[in-house]
Amino acid sequence: MVAQLETPSANSTLSLPHPIEGLVQVFTSTHRNFFTSIMGEALRMAGQGTPVLIVQFLKGGINQGQDRPIQLGQNLDWLRCDLPRCIDTPQLDEAEHQSLQRLWQHTQQVVNEGKYSLVVLDELSLAINFGLIPETEVLAFLAKRPSHIDIIFTGTEMPQSILDVADQITEIRRSHHP
Repeated sequence: MVAQLETPSANSTLSLPHPIEGLVQVFTSTHRNFFTSIMGEALRMAGQGTPVLIVQFLKGGINQGQDRPIQLGQNLDWLRCDLPRCIDTPQLDEAEHQSLQRLWQHTQQVVNEGKYSLVVLDELSLAINFGLIPETEVLAFLAKRPSHIDIIFTGTEMPQSILDVADQITEIRRSHHP
């Protein structure tokens, strides 16, 4: 005889003895181009049913703003700045600056709605260091986010204030130079 396991319905709620607190994780490196491992982790989590948002603040060039997210499967939304180029300098024209600000405002809004359990903020540290997104706004965003949401920061030159509030810091180093 084969026993059938009862699976929880989509509308059921899980009752835990204590609330699960989301973590602030930092992945930093002295070089860029280490995003692949973070993306792999986000894809794995989304594949297991966790709602994931990836926001690449300084990447552009593919006509993908917050109004046109790439959706990978049912659980992963991927946003980039709606710019014709990638940002690699603090000097932006007004349209570029407005696009970056719209993406930042949109990110804060959807995180506060609680739709996602994991949010990856790629290269937000560089946007802060370039003076494009105020560090104080990022800290306020972290303080008021729903408590169950995990936040991952990636980027070089992570501000000390972000490191100070992080639950986990991972420094990625090259083991050899090509």
